[in-house]
Amino acid sequence: MKLADGLFRNTVKRVGEDYPTLETNDMIVDNASMQCVSRPQQFDVMVMPNLYGGILSNIGAGLVGGPGIVPGCNMGRNVAVFEPGCRHVGLDIKGKDQANPTALILSAAMMLRHIGLDDHANRISQSVYKVIAEGTARTRDMGGNTTTHEFTRAVLNQMEKA
Repeated sequence: MKLADGLFRNTVKRVGEDYPTLETNDMIVDNASMQCVSRPQQFDVMVMPNLYGGILSNIGAGLVGGPGIVPGCNMGRNVAVFEPGCRHVGLDIKGKDQANPTALILSAAMMLRHIGLDDHANRISQSVYKVIAEGTARTRDMGGNTTTHEFTRAVLNQMEKA
């Protein structure tokens, strides 16, 4: 791993030279994990290989409410993939209508924003945020009993009001 990590680090530094206004720093993953918990405000964008990204995205999800609410995006040069930010979670609730759809809905909003449909993306994300803030529809991971379908319906109802 040291060889691959060194290649990644050197590549980031080399590419970073083309963008002199960007500040880059490197940090080993165990320290980055601690820093995400103790001083998360120091980070704006974090670039890392997939293994470390998976670890740190799960730590971040834990800090903000859990994997059910964190949207995600993987950007490539020519391709972008939008998905919940924490993968492979919730297998114990599969097919039980208990999953929190927030991460998936917000990932879809990110995709719309990526293709230039900002108004649609904003309408969706603002509706999700309002439903969460009102507290009338909360899935089990948020301390409620709302089903996946009921939460989604609450978001759609909010969108109709907007």
